[in-house]
Amino acid sequence: MVRANTDLAFLPLGGTGEIGMNMNLYRCGGSWLAVDCGIGFGGSEHPEVDIMTPDPAFIAERRDRLVGLVITHAHEDHVGAVAHLWRSLRCPVYVTPFTAAVLRRKLAEAQLLNEVPVRVVPPGGSFELPPFSLQFIRMTHSIPEAQALVIRTPAGTVFHTGDWKLDPDPLIGPRSDEAALAKLGEEGVLAMICDSTNAMVEGHSGSEADVRRSLSALIRSLRGRVAVTCFASNVARLESIALAARDAGRTVAVVGRSLRNIDTAARECGYLAGIPPFASEDEASDIPDDNLLILVTGSQGEPRSALARIALDQHPRIELGEGDTVVFSSRVIPGNERAIGTVQDNLVRRGVRLMTDADHNIHVSGHPARDELRRLYRLVKPPIAVPVHGEWRHLSAHAELAHEAGITPVLLEDGDILNLAPGRVEVIDSAPVGRLVLDGNRLVPLTGGVMGARRRMLFNGIAIASVAVDEAGRLRGRPRISAPGLFEADDPEAGRIADELADAMADLPVPLRRDDSALLEASKTALRRALGRRLQKRPLVEVHLLRV
Repeated sequence: MVRANTDLAFLPLGGTGEIGMNMNLYRCGGSWLAVDCGIGFGGSEHPEVDIMTPDPAFIAERRDRLVGLVITHAHEDHVGAVAHLWRSLRCPVYVTPFTAAVLRRKLAEAQLLNEVPVRVVPPGGSFELPPFSLQFIRMTHSIPEAQALVIRTPAGTVFHTGDWKLDPDPLIGPRSDEAALAKLGEEGVLAMICDSTNAMVEGHSGSEADVRRSLSALIRSLRGRVAVTCFASNVARLESIALAARDAGRTVAVVGRSLRNIDTAARECGYLAGIPPFASEDEASDIPDDNLLILVTGSQGEPRSALARIALDQHPRIELGEGDTVVFSSRVIPGNERAIGTVQDNLVRRGVRLMTDADHNIHVSGHPARDELRRLYRLVKPPIAVPVHGEWRHLSAHAELAHEAGITPVLLEDGDILNLAPGRVEVIDSAPVGRLVLDGNRLVPLTGGVMGARRRMLFNGIAIASVAVDEAGRLRGRPRISAPGLFEADDPEAGRIADELADAMADLPVPLRRDDSALLEASKTALRRALGRRLQKRPLVEVHLLRV
């Protein structure tokens, strides 16, 4: 029952209308609750960017009313931004034990471990953050301890699924708690905020148990060195690979920092208990080729990953070549096709044999396909469906499926404020949203001047002129032009552009040449024009002006 004069609203700051950067807000009365805080990657759309985060400015301005941040699971697109954004939020963070183990390493690297209040909640546990009464429901996903979140408030109840699937045999951790889901459906909810990643895929996502059987048979059939790359966070897959290696008489060596971190976190929480400790990179060289399996990072073609360096023969300890095999036990995340293709080309050039999920049953998704979505809707029976976690085509396909199930879909994008109660469920307002870029150890706006200049330099280069003038603004010597990415240091074109700049500056009015600011802007304009005429490009220009 909805109490009078109590409102409930939902606001996605990231992850709705895009893949990654999941960050969601719920408002009840004057209080706010945050759910997830993840990163995204630049990809081909933003080649100047490595890591992005949602812009938390809207909730940072209201952090005195932010009761907490709840993390549904330990994937980077749900927890990876906490260490970068927490100083803007300054609230307790609620996590399960495995997510806590992963998060604490990130906080330690950011020197925040003793500052961030991390509250550990058992899987399936309940906790109170008034006016929100919260309950975790165990869900299967491609990482341990994924939790859906029941959000009970005086205005009604909302079900936030997080990432999930219905795997009949997930291998690590329990199956999705369908009994709890059915009980929630009997209780009644206002709306379900639901994962849309695989909403375009008919059928069922498949089971980790099937992948385990396939990997075991496949690896037994191989000779030479075998390397397997997968998503580091998929602990069930790591266990399957380790068991397949054991069956084939191979010792597993782990290569790559993210894999080592997940291995440590998993063992701390009691996972991988039956798997012997993995060998190190240094120990791999002492293991005969036919008895070695290398578990390596880089399934998405990341240029700095261990696999990318191995493919270029640039890794200090690990080599692969003729007669060896690399198994890609992963899917291609959209946008990574070119990077993965480059790594695979480099491996084949070295005589390595490739195996992927296109030819072998060696990967299943951690997200629900359409049959699983239909099953969840039958269990929870929400009157309203709000698709999240996806680009527009995913959200639209999910909305269509919900409509076919007799449920009213509401399509949102980041920044839309959705009224859930009282009254009609509809978008009532919008909030400012944006993306921040992790640039070294600082965050800068994606659309700001720094990244704008970076994009211009990436595509058009940069030209820098050093000019010395006397007090009257007369040139003292010839300007020097440096233009990396436009021409070589000894290119005569640089001299011709310097001469054009000198002529243009000599023609400027005397009063203007005596004003530093005016002379600087006029010099930039002259340099820009000279470059445009001679190179047909518009690079970023900078002039260093020295009065002598």
